[in-house]
Amino acid sequence: MKPLKFKQKGLIFPEAKIQEAGKIHDLYKKETEKQKVSKIAQLSKSITFQYGIEGGIGLKKTNWTAERNPQIGENLGLWISKSFFNSQFFLLLSANGYYWHSSFDLDANKEDTYLNGFYFTEDDKPLLFQRFNNKHFEYVFQLKFIYEWKNIRPFAGITVNRNTYKMQFLVPESNVLNKLDDFSSNQTNIGFSLGLQYRILKRFLLSAEYQQYHMKNISLKNSDFDFDIFKTNNTFAERKINVGISYIISKF
Repeated sequence: MKPLKFKQKGLIFPEAKIQEAGKIHDLYKKETEKQKVSKIAQLSKSITFQYGIEGGIGLKKTNWTAERNPQIGENLGLWISKSFFNSQFFLLLSANGYYWHSSFDLDANKEDTYLNGFYFTEDDKPLLFQRFNNKHFEYVFQLKFIYEWKNIRPFAGITVNRNTYKMQFLVPESNVLNKLDDFSSNQTNIGFSLGLQYRILKRFLLSAEYQQYHMKNISLKNSDFDFDIFKTNNTFAERKINVGISYIISKF
């Protein structure tokens, strides 16, 4: 192979143009600003609301009865949450209703219990103990703080619990002891919760949770009788372990 020389005849090449440095800087600046705006828009879009339903089962232990067996219960609730920052942090508000089955039964008509006998009100009216069990409804409102890492969501929360216990006595009616009446405790208590959620699929969350609160000065009262079977200044702890599943109905 041997190179050959050719003379240029009539060939015209365009002159090379050098763009000003300022224009290049402006183009780079515009592109950077576009990327920033796009990133801000994505973050803004990720700040969303979610709402859904949840249900589960739980175990509850209390130290205000002589029975140490845990109660078994079911719960059903609604929740709504909002994500912040890069959608890893969530604030969740929930409302749940629990039904707890009895694990502690006293029936004076069937057995001799340590509560059997007559009691007297402040104005000396007689009351005859009949029965007591610790089955009851409980309503729980929670504010949870959640952090999501991949599919794992640990959380801590503040709980407000409302529950009702009932005890039955025979009370006098027209000076005859023949009316069955309830003496109940209705209390609102503040406690805390700790737990962990795990996301499966896109809309389902498995959860395990621990709750604890204290019941202060618990009393069983009846508006018609000035009588309280419990002493004052008593405090009891109630602790719960719940497992359940949540379904995300919608995101917006």
